[in-house]
Amino acid sequence: MKYEAVIGLEVHAQLQTNTKIFCGCETRFGEEANTRTCPVCIGMPGVLPVLNKKVLEYTIKTGLATHCSISSYSRFARKNYFYPDLPKGYQISQYELPICEHGYVEIVLDGNVKRIGLTRIHMEEDAGKNLHTAENNASLVDLNRAGTPLMEIVSEPDIRTPEEATEYLKKLRAILRYIEVSDADMEKGNFRCDANVSIRQAGAKEFGTRSEVKNVNSFKFVQKALEYEIKRQSRILDEGGKVIQETRLFDSTKGVTFSMRSKEEAHDYRYFPEPDLVPITAPKNMVESIRQTIPELPDAKRARFVKDYSLPEYDADMLTQSRAMADYYEKAVQLSGQPKIVSNWIMGELMRLLNTENKEIEDCPIRPDRLAGMIKLIDAGVISTKLAKTVFEEMYKTGKEAEAVVQEQGLVQVADSGAIETIIDEVVKANPAQAAEYKSGKEKLFGFFVGQVMKASKGKANPDMVNQLLKKKLSK
Repeated sequence: MKYEAVIGLEVHAQLQTNTKIFCGCETRFGEEANTRTCPVCIGMPGVLPVLNKKVLEYTIKTGLATHCSISSYSRFARKNYFYPDLPKGYQISQYELPICEHGYVEIVLDGNVKRIGLTRIHMEEDAGKNLHTAENNASLVDLNRAGTPLMEIVSEPDIRTPEEATEYLKKLRAILRYIEVSDADMEKGNFRCDANVSIRQAGAKEFGTRSEVKNVNSFKFVQKALEYEIKRQSRILDEGGKVIQETRLFDSTKGVTFSMRSKEEAHDYRYFPEPDLVPITAPKNMVESIRQTIPELPDAKRARFVKDYSLPEYDADMLTQSRAMADYYEKAVQLSGQPKIVSNWIMGELMRLLNTENKEIEDCPIRPDRLAGMIKLIDAGVISTKLAKTVFEEMYKTGKEAEAVVQEQGLVQVADSGAIETIIDEVVKANPAQAAEYKSGKEKLFGFFVGQVMKASKGKANPDMVNQLLKKKLSK
């Protein structure tokens, strides 16, 4: 390839606290505009912020989960800019002394593991929200979100493709959900991404001029925005032009980015230490206490699934995308004793049905014990794998146990050799030409006869018995 992309991502994740970062206002989503505010979060003169301790603990927890160094001494800074949704005229953030630095996140893509470095993780407050109404041609401001606690997670420019960027975001979201510090819900704006992207000649070491694509709100749109931006910058260079440093927005309808403003540098924000908050100290005993609360994380769980359950890397990676999915899988395996078969059902039929209804595993109407019960019926020869798909769909619709569905719909597998032989005789008699061709050497026709027998039995005939008896019949 002529050019290589250099991508770094800045993720803003809303922390799952009950109250805001510097005041006692609730952080509930979807409330009536400006009803979750107080003098502190709307920036009234003379008020003083007080740090929510849970915000500090959650940020340290995230830093530990992503292999960061935790600073024993850090402090807040004022980031100065003027916008209608920023009531104080500055944002309380962290600048030269963040709480977490130099971590990493590992992703798996096409079977290969890649480490994406983290520059820093720091705490900050969110701004409000501008609302533009076409009805009365007005712009309104809702300050319910102002003061909501955020973590900004800044990656190193280690990402080279849009696909890597998507996998990195998915892994980061999984980690935040595993450790229960954020629900990382993009639809609610609780997990937002700014992407910095530049291109350079393949093999070059110097970075090109970067553009920042702001507030992309889905994995799909991040990938499309990056794909477009890489093509746009490549075209500019091919035509002899120069890429300018700027902030751009992504139009998801048209699939293009467009210029918003020239890109600010750090000095444009005139950072200085926040005078109303004392520096933060994080003693070792506090950090170690938080470390003890971290559960088994996706990478460790994935490695264990491969080792303990002999799963392929791909299966293990998919099943550990969320903690709820991994827990569901392990419960079903414990009850059925069939690790790979459980994996196949979850990644196949179960995910297909959940995706159709845009549901998460937490909302699945089939409990792990009921999936295990259906697998036991297959093992016992009560139903075939083919019939099991019908049973599974009915279980999903009704929430009933597999045994109940089998009894109600008469789906018990036919394992009577005499009954199966009768069906085989009828099929062979109805297809004399194909039988003659098979006997003359066209062995591929065997599959045709298996299909006809299964069709005639409405999928109820035992597949192994069908194969055995059919071979005997056709060899005569």
